[in-house]
Amino acid sequence: MARGDQLARQWKIIQSLISARNGKSARQLADELGCHSRTVYRDLEALQQAGFPLFNEMEGGTSLWAILDQDRHQTPLPLSLTELMALYFSRRLLFPLKNTVFYESLENLFAKIQATLSPQALAYLKSMETSLQAGVGATSRNENINKTITTINEAIAARKRVMIRYFTMSRGETSDRIVAPYTIWFFDGAFYLVGYCHQRRSIRMFALDRMHRIIVQEDSYDMPADFNIDDFMQHSFGVFHGEPVAVTIWFAAEIAGYICEKKWHASQRIEKNPDGSILFTVEVAGTDEIKHWVLQWGSRAEIIQPAFLRQEIRQEIDRLRKQYNPNKE
Repeated sequence: MARGDQLARQWKIIQSLISARNGKSARQLADELGCHSRTVYRDLEALQQAGFPLFNEMEGGTSLWAILDQDRHQTPLPLSLTELMALYFSRRLLFPLKNTVFYESLENLFAKIQATLSPQALAYLKSMETSLQAGVGATSRNENINKTITTINEAIAARKRVMIRYFTMSRGETSDRIVAPYTIWFFDGAFYLVGYCHQRRSIRMFALDRMHRIIVQEDSYDMPADFNIDDFMQHSFGVFHGEPVAVTIWFAAEIAGYICEKKWHASQRIEKNPDGSILFTVEVAGTDEIKHWVLQWGSRAEIIQPAFLRQEIRQEIDRLRKQYNPNKE
């Protein structure tokens, strides 16, 4: 049995016993978890050995299990013991925010949670941490990111426009922009400012790492009442924005399972072929990121439509062929 499965089951037992006013029998717990009563007894014994104050007593001929002294875990926050434990445990998942003002505040919150939890609960959390780790991808190298975030947050709170000196990677150009900042968005290890760009006369996204100067302006702006970041980003395949395009991709049978097991985009549709391959159809706002995504699957993925995107992939392959020409070595 996997260690993670055992810990997950024990976590559910703790949650179930905390929520039960009069305790629960091993049979009831086994039915909830879909396992044998003997397994539940082993888990209860393991939790007792870990220091959790579990006890059982007979009621109507049935042995009921409960957690002793639950009242001492009450806090001013409207959170249960397991909710506090889950929040504390999640700090590893927030590691990509390290070295930002957000993570600093979260660390303070976690310290307060740690002071609230019992020694038994903390000991159990440490044993669980070995079963779940959060991988961290590429993160910002900008040492001034905290200052940038703080300045933009203050401008958003005061509804003040900002002037930014911004480097556009695709064109290799630096320009000054006047932006009405709407929100800061975190995605894939990077922070972005979403706001109305007066030069482009549309809502745009700006990577905070590529802002070389920010000056808060005196003039104010009104945030559109109907603006919602989730609605704005729902058609993007990442962070880039553009005109809606319907894209159909063929994936080979050997990787079809990997594609089917995830929700890559809100609009995705998957059609299975008799040979095990699939057709993946999605409507995205801009094609740059989905093109890069398709290329990472190599020969096991093929753009079926639109034609212009097939052509762009073909041109990229031609460039790669020239780049890896053995005659260059």
